Amino acid sequence: MESKAIAKNIRISADKTRLVANLVRGKNISEASAILKNMNKKASRIIEKVLNSAVANAENNHKMNKNDLYISKIYVNEGPVMKRMIMDSRGHVGRSDRRTSHITVVVSEK
Repeated sequence: MESKAIAKNIRISADKTRLVANLVRGKNISEASAILKNMNKKASRIIEKVLNSAVANAENNHKMNKNDLYISKIYVNEGPVMKRMIMDSRGHVGRSDRRTSHITVVVSEK
């Protein structure tokens, strides 16, 4: 039995978020939330929110026990890119990409 939560169009690049996601993949819920609470990164706060949502979905929708849950899958896909212009040297216009990402957390029972 699995339960999942998805956060879409989060304003942080997928590369930065994947660094944090790789640390908690396969861990149980209490250990993963302890790791995320003690990290000093924006992505850790966002992933913690999605993880809490996935755990709540598992408890309320599928009647799973919170103590038996672990992160079976966590992945971060690239979302749409907001393209912005910045002035460059010699009157040229450069581009500043504002990247977004989609975060998916799947929890399962042991």
